Amino acid sequence: MQHLYFPSDGSTIDLPDARLRYFKDFFDVSEASHYFTQLFNKIPWQQDPITVFGKTYDQPRLTALHAINTKPYSYSGITMHPHKMTVELTEIYNRVADVTSAKFTSVLLNLYRDGRDSNGWHADNEKELGQSPVIASVSFGAPRFFHLKHRTIKEARLKVLLESGSLLLMEGNTQEKWLHQIPKTAKPSAPRINLTFREII
Repeated sequence: MQHLYFPSDGSTIDLPDARLRYFKDFFDVSEASHYFTQLFNKIPWQQDPITVFGKTYDQPRLTALHAINTKPYSYSGITMHPHKMTVELTEIYNRVADVTSAKFTSVLLNLYRDGRDSNGWHADNEKELGQSPVIASVSFGAPRFFHLKHRTIKEARLKVLLESGSLLLMEGNTQEKWLHQIPKTAKPSAPRINLTFREII
């Protein structure tokens, strides 16, 4: 059974084999608007082709990778080489660092231009992320539902509305035991920018 969840600010989301913490108003309305505008206009967005089940098509979103080093990041047959961290990304990183002891080196950014843009079921479990990686997910712009499902417990599913200015921390065994996605929606949706901070080893 899938549950719709609207967590309170700073709350821990109770899931089996996972640890999630959600901060609804991590950035206030003014800050969220500022960062959305800056990132939307300054980030060198790209759209890479992706091959799934032998078919190649453009990813249904725009992406960018920034890092404090030069280590690339590979997923789904795509290898991304990082740009340098911008002033805005460094500011956001420093805020996130206040609530987690995890050390991040890179940030993968996704721009969902409208409701047709999406990100299918996956886990952030690539080898270069190490064992039990911590992923810090920051959202700016239009709210979108974030879906989670357990790999083996069929009834363990969750939908969380990720609002502008929010921070979702995925810790513990979340990437090992769960999958997540941002599905398409037929409802009109303004653009959304998501930042996922991670450590690439």
